[in-house]
Amino acid sequence: MQEKLNYVEFSSRDLNATKTFFQQVFGWTFQDYGPEYCAFFAAEAGMDGGFYFDKDKGPAAVGALLVLYSAELESCLARVEAAGAQITKAVFSFPGGRRFHFSEPGGNELAVWSDKAAE
Repeated sequence: MQEKLNYVEFSSRDLNATKTFFQQVFGWTFQDYGPEYCAFFAAEAGMDGGFYFDKDKGPAAVGALLVLYSAELESCLARVEAAGAQITKAVFSFPGGRRFHFSEPGGNELAVWSDKAAE
């Protein structure tokens, strides 16, 4: 599972409406982590993920954040930087692990997370 997609995040301008929609239509369940983030559990979808509140996103900018897993976060960060990506969020901690975000040379933003402690 090293550095494979295993989580997806979507922005939402209205978390409550988003949760209600996906629960009613697809039966997804949710875990809130404060007022601006909720994780979803969707066995039928084949992948878990989350929704984060972003009131400033316009309709064309709302989209998915693909999140890769790495057991060696700092090593992955070094390779990402060496390949020319721009780090958009430095390594930070969250419930369950640590991660960073980057923009690859074509402009797409992705994230890499790890459940391992800092090296």
